Amino acid sequence: MSRTKHTLAAMVAATMLLPAVAMAQQTQTKPTTPTQTDDAGPQQQDSPVILKKKRANAQEDEPPPPAPDQEKVKNPKELENYSIRVDVPVVTVDVSVQLQKTGQFVPGLKPENFRVTEDGVPQKLTDLRMQQKPITAVMLLEFAANSWAFIRDMQQASYVFFKQLRQEDYVAVVTYDLRTHILTDFTQDKQLTAQALQSLTIPGFSDTNEFDAISETLDRLSRIEGRKYIILVSSGRDTFSKLNLDQIYKKVRDSKDITIYTVSTGGLARELSDSRGNMGAITRMDYLQADNQMKTISAMTGGQSYFPVFQGAFPEVFASINNSIRNQYVLTYHPTNTAQDGTYRKIKVELVDREGQPLTMVDEKSKKLKYSVMARDGYRARMPVE
Repeated sequence: MSRTKHTLAAMVAATMLLPAVAMAQQTQTKPTTPTQTDDAGPQQQDSPVILKKKRANAQEDEPPPPAPDQEKVKNPKELENYSIRVDVPVVTVDVSVQLQKTGQFVPGLKPENFRVTEDGVPQKLTDLRMQQKPITAVMLLEFAANSWAFIRDMQQASYVFFKQLRQEDYVAVVTYDLRTHILTDFTQDKQLTAQALQSLTIPGFSDTNEFDAISETLDRLSRIEGRKYIILVSSGRDTFSKLNLDQIYKKVRDSKDITIYTVSTGGLARELSDSRGNMGAITRMDYLQADNQMKTISAMTGGQSYFPVFQGAFPEVFASINNSIRNQYVLTYHPTNTAQDGTYRKIKVELVDREGQPLTMVDEKSKKLKYSVMARDGYRARMPVE
């Protein structure tokens, strides 16, 4: 009996030990997963081989792991309808480089040949390109009952400019005396332009309100996108304009994407009258002041002034204007002064060599050539955002 009890106890004990042994064997055969410490994690992420292998062995139907959630920045509830925009100022300057003797455009210049300063501070160019494209121009002609010699010069000058236009050019014809008269709006129809110029035979008033005419033309051009030009053919004198000289200077300076070229009339008549003693001191001073005003107006916008004496010089004058208009360098830079305070910034563009000295140009015979660099003298910064 006692032996039987001992046998039963042994069988029960063995039965109880079997699960423990099985569990121990299972624990020994199952591969263990290493504990990932702070050092082990970065080592696995820095290994591109492991990442590529996982992606290669991934099932096609297995979705990619979701991207980690990024915290979204939202406006406060009371400012949900407002947004913030950061404007980086960019200044674009059209520059024309011409030989003074022939008016020929100078190609082939590189960014390092241009030195741009804004209020005396050097600026770093971010882009330089050349452009040649059709023109959009207004022929602003003085047509008043003054001397017939001035009218003849105006007619000849406008005709020469018209002959040099291309089919793709847009041109408007505007005359002025006491007020402005739009003969043709912008058109590519050269026949309409020719008819408008042929109608300039009998002037009306003798007053020449040049400042008002320039102001009205600037207002019309401000509504047109892109680069525009005003070809002002005039004696330069002003009689009864509502705007004074300082006001028209300010308006010209603040104009955007508008370049003015001025061509003086009556050069021969003035020379003959002065040589014969028929021009008094006051009249002579009036014409000299008119010449200076035309030079200033064109220089403010990056244009050029011309004072031909003989009508035979008009083709050369307008050839120079055409070269300047159709061929230009476009300089772009981010100004160091990023303040949006509405102030006027003075711009100066110069040509330099690798050493930073003024660039020297020579012809095939190593003879120095004089050149002109024409660009706007400045721009007005944007006003602060309200």
